[in-house]
Amino acid sequence: MASVKEISTKEIAGEEAKLREMGFDPAAAPAEAIAKLEALRGAAGVSDAAIVRALTSLATAQSAATLLRMETHAAGTLRREIRRALFKLRQRGIEAPSAEPSAQGLSAASVPASETGLSALLSPADGDGARVVWIMKARPGAGVKRIWGLVSERDGLFGISLTPLTRKELRHERADLERRAGVSFIDADWRVADFILCDAYRRTPASHRGEVGNFFALRTELIAQSPPSDLKHPVYDELAEELAHDPSPELMKEPEVAAWPIAPATVKPYADEIAGLRNSVIVLSRIQQEERVVTLIERAIIELLTGEIGTRLRRHLEDTAYYFARTGRGQQAAWTIAAAARLRDGADLKRIAFFQAFMRAQLGAIIAEEEQHQREETRLIMTPAEAMRAQQAARARQRRR
Repeated sequence: MASVKEISTKEIAGEEAKLREMGFDPAAAPAEAIAKLEALRGAAGVSDAAIVRALTSLATAQSAATLLRMETHAAGTLRREIRRALFKLRQRGIEAPSAEPSAQGLSAASVPASETGLSALLSPADGDGARVVWIMKARPGAGVKRIWGLVSERDGLFGISLTPLTRKELRHERADLERRAGVSFIDADWRVADFILCDAYRRTPASHRGEVGNFFALRTELIAQSPPSDLKHPVYDELAEELAHDPSPELMKEPEVAAWPIAPATVKPYADEIAGLRNSVIVLSRIQQEERVVTLIERAIIELLTGEIGTRLRRHLEDTAYYFARTGRGQQAAWTIAAAARLRDGADLKRIAFFQAFMRAQLGAIIAEEEQHQREETRLIMTPAEAMRAQQAARARQRRR
């Protein structure tokens, strides 16, 4: 009969093979490998213990941070296994990244979640920047209290409630919402979710505050700390190795990024200038037109991606990178947090291909909408360029006669 040790070794080998079969590559870039492991948590045939062993083998500060987050939701044998893994990493000089309290607010790592009993779930933001945010606090005995919030990057907080639930009810509601929405929730640091809700409430128009005016009262039922005014997003530490590389314009293929809009009224003056180049009575070659378009796009980047718009875009990119990293899209997470870091650090955005592609998409959407509108209307007035072309065509017809 095989010994216990032999059986355990066989089981471990089998679990490692299962991880590789499901797409985990221990030789991949650490951020990508860790993102894949996070995405595999809860998958059929994959144990949490196998995830812990794989994270330990990666032996990076980011894998230590992931183990630390897992510990806050673990119990019993699994929690002891995670603590042993963290101890092994510390023996090798590897610690989870720590963060200092910022001047304006606490970082996401300032208070251990294990001391609060708090956890959170986030949905991705849709094309209008709307998302669902849940913060849960374990209740003595069984079940949780849950704050449910619906937030919009444009309109602030427009739905809030506090509900006691059993853990079975919580799992059922999560599965039902994921099925109906066609998206996955991610487990998140509760401080990230708390900042999203507090920031959304502050941006809620006064005319809509009546519907969510009890937010801070509900929040005190779960959270004792003062509402945060700023956040050092944990995704910067998690993906620190990726920040040295510029974001790729390929990121615009991701709808979570490409669909993020700047207000049309803000973009329209720049789009009108581009349309004016096309209708100018001055004959410009394609090269001359493109040179002028590039100059205009660079000016739009400089003038629009600063101030409030730049801050909103940065926060959207931070949360989107956080979501990508937890749903197995490691490369997209790396590009997205690199773009957020460029905004945070005041980089020369006009020289970065991603931001050029981003602004072209914003302007192109307005131009396409205007052109469609013009096609649908009966045109009674010609532009100068159209009038000139019509006159030239009429003279050509006369000469042929």
